[in-house]
Amino acid sequence: MAAMMQAYFGGCHCGALRVTFETSRAPAEIQRRACQCSFCRSHGATTMSDPDGAMKIDARADALVRYRFGLKTADFLICSRCGVYIGAVYLEDDEGWAIVNSNALHERDAFSAPIDKIIYDGETPGSRGERRKAKWTPLLAFNVA
Repeated sequence: MAAMMQAYFGGCHCGALRVTFETSRAPAEIQRRACQCSFCRSHGATTMSDPDGAMKIDARADALVRYRFGLKTADFLICSRCGVYIGAVYLEDDEGWAIVNSNALHERDAFSAPIDKIIYDGETPGSRGERRKAKWTPLLAFNVA
């Protein structure tokens, strides 16, 4: 019997960007990652994902900033009003995958697994895309209005 999916909600400080992270895993068991790039370190981000889960993102078009850097293969989502980084999306053809900044979730304290420091240097655009498709959360909806 499959475990029930639980939804966790969050977003930016002003509410212009909202995220729903769905997983059947216990929050304390979900790996949290601290990418060691200068962007993630500057934001104090700890990201997480569940390849068996689902992610939904709703954003106001006038507040959404899609920032690309490095290999320029993903959009890092930042609110232009309050400055919060909520996560990133990787899009390929008609599919998408996402990570969420656990600090942007209302239930952030429930996610208590140790934080793994990760360095992604040396990846090619192709290997980075394959890693994201395997490890990131499937993006069910990305609504910008």
